[in-house]
Amino acid sequence: MKRNLLAIAIPALLVAAGANASIEVWNKDGNKVDFYGRVKAANNITDRAQKGEGDDTSARLGMSGQTQITDSVTGYGRWEYEAKAGKKSASEIRYAFAGLNFGDVGSFDYGRNDGVLKAITAYTDVLPQFGGDAANNAWNVLSSRTKAVATYRNNNFFGLTDDLSFALQYADNGDNSAYTEDSVKDESREAYGANAQWRIFDTGLTLGGGYAQSAVSNDRHSTWTTGLKYDNYNLYLAASYFQSKLKRYVAVTSASGGKTVAHSDAKIRGIELVAQYGIDLEVGRLTPSVAYVEHKGKHGSVHYNDEKLFSSVNSPLAKYVSVGATYDLNKNFSAIVEYKFNLLKKDDVGAGNNTETSDNSNHPAKPGTKDVLGVGLIYQF
Repeated sequence: MKRNLLAIAIPALLVAAGANASIEVWNKDGNKVDFYGRVKAANNITDRAQKGEGDDTSARLGMSGQTQITDSVTGYGRWEYEAKAGKKSASEIRYAFAGLNFGDVGSFDYGRNDGVLKAITAYTDVLPQFGGDAANNAWNVLSSRTKAVATYRNNNFFGLTDDLSFALQYADNGDNSAYTEDSVKDESREAYGANAQWRIFDTGLTLGGGYAQSAVSNDRHSTWTTGLKYDNYNLYLAASYFQSKLKRYVAVTSASGGKTVAHSDAKIRGIELVAQYGIDLEVGRLTPSVAYVEHKGKHGSVHYNDEKLFSSVNSPLAKYVSVGATYDLNKNFSAIVEYKFNLLKKDDVGAGNNTETSDNSNHPAKPGTKDVLGVGLIYQF
């Protein structure tokens, strides 16, 4: 349920939003302020020892504003807060950034914002309840909301064409990509990235790609992604592919007891496919959805002087088929249902990661392989 639904036509605000409408509370003398919000009451029905099981209720409140500085320069800002109300209540400031829009020259902002790769992974992040696996900073670089990012965007290639857009981004110790083999996981680091998108004339097709990399020398983490989407005649089709690579330098003990320096290559490859079709009804709109998601990790391979010292492990992190639907009764109220056919096997790394245990150890039954039914109601303004 991730759609751009803000009413302000500023490129930097067209990143991600969570409401179908907004309330204009001020619009005078070149100054405009909107509020938007969402209450989502949802539940994921599955094995109780599987992560994500149970109540998934949350509430969001956001504000976006702009001020006209000169005829060609506009200042803008956005703030959004989310409170979880489920069994594991928590809160998060999702967005907090401000910047300047220079028209055809582009826009620049700084603060907590989406990583530059999320513009591409968002192609397939449209499922009713689940999805969004590729927009995961634990796997990739600058792929999800990130603190301390400076972003330059140009949505019309300097006024030459509305079909081409691109963005450049730098994270000042903001990126928190943290794959399993990463020695600096859960810590912040510098990172930089870029994306480009081409809306292919009037065909309804959009092609996008992006690259991001951390600035750490000994544990360099890089991600590239590409996507294609078609949105026309009530039909939405999307596909995305990404690959992340972590090159980590480690100390290896030789047979004689000495230490040598080797490098360990960890990789994640993922593919996501989505198809949706909107059907207008007498009351509201029904959008059935079907998707396939598979992400596979390869880690643990250690090399020294081009010699493989230890073998690697190749195992799925996520693998499922999703079937569901969104019923928009009007622009403010929706009902969602989605069934996730979990295709993970009990020995897969993803099954262990999806298992909820009190001591963080792998549950022998591996409930991370269970199917999940998600249902919910959403009110938004």
